[in-house]
Amino acid sequence: MSVVPITSADLDAAEVSWFAALCSDDYQFLGVPDGSLRSSWNHCSTIVKTAENLGFRNILCPSSYQVGQDTLSFVAGCAPITSKINMLAAVRCGEMQPIMLARTIATLDHMLEGRLTVNIISSDFPGEVEDSAFRYQRSREVVEILKQAWTQDEINYQGEVYNFSGLTTDPARPYQSGGPLLYFGGYSPDALELCGQHCDVYLMWPEKIEELEGRMKAVHAVAERYGRTLDYGLRVHVIVRDTEAEAREYADYIVSKLDAEQGDAIRNRALDAKSLGVSHQAKNREIADDKGYIEPNLWTGVGRARSGCGAAIVGSTDQVLSKLEAYQKMGIRAFILSGYPHLDEADHFGRRVLPQMKTCSLPEAYGRVPASTPATPLGIGVRR
Repeated sequence: MSVVPITSADLDAAEVSWFAALCSDDYQFLGVPDGSLRSSWNHCSTIVKTAENLGFRNILCPSSYQVGQDTLSFVAGCAPITSKINMLAAVRCGEMQPIMLARTIATLDHMLEGRLTVNIISSDFPGEVEDSAFRYQRSREVVEILKQAWTQDEINYQGEVYNFSGLTTDPARPYQSGGPLLYFGGYSPDALELCGQHCDVYLMWPEKIEELEGRMKAVHAVAERYGRTLDYGLRVHVIVRDTEAEAREYADYIVSKLDAEQGDAIRNRALDAKSLGVSHQAKNREIADDKGYIEPNLWTGVGRARSGCGAAIVGSTDQVLSKLEAYQKMGIRAFILSGYPHLDEADHFGRRVLPQMKTCSLPEAYGRVPASTPATPLGIGVRR
């Protein structure tokens, strides 16, 4: 296994994050709605507070148009009820006018005192289907305008989608120097170009080790052309128990009531249902063995009832820890985890695996904000 050149010389620390199920994506049995797990402020904010108490460093707050809650409103509501955990807010570029978005993100960053990170998304909007190149061009322009707003006194921008001249940015400066870190996922050449030029953490969905390694090398080559370095992240579900047999039994249990047509409906309602990344998750299910595994401890059954991230690390405490350590050796140092139900699985992982991992907050590690706890030297270079 070769190692992709990375920013950090010390890979024994990772940002380990959990997932806030804002998009009606919490089940006991996949594909079977449960009223007690329905997306609500009470339920999802409890997930956030639980993750913070267990020691997770960040939490992804996803975005959807059809179901769930508004992401940025939810993140704002979490500011006064949390004090340590970062919030990774998913932002669909073009949904909000970019200068208004810059102001909103800056305000949230101050409310959270620098605990904000941003997941850049380039999906279609409801009722439209745009060419991939246009969607990523729109996202590129949004990101470039955000960076002007966060670092300059005036915005002057001429693009294919947006044009602004002589607009003041006061008071749009975020709490963090240079603005929040930008997390990004996408597989097309246009996606890799945007990430390599402008974003900070390249997120991937679970695939075989060699596939992940290839994606890391591809985006690294783009970043290198711009004289930049990236960090790498993996968005994956997890089922951890005392033994592998117990974990595999639970995996079978959560899909035991799944109706195939309902699973198809859940996947197809997502705006990213036809994306290149989702097609690769579907391919994983096609090449899996008769139990749904594509390699040891990586199970694709979750993808039968959801779009996007469609596989889970399944195993004993030692097996799950070893799998994550193998990913770290590849150069991955950000993990966004989830499980069903989200509260229960956060507790399983938080008590079994998390105490054995050395964790960090990426914004703190890069000096964006003062460390909230005594920092362990990470040997990290300056973000470019």
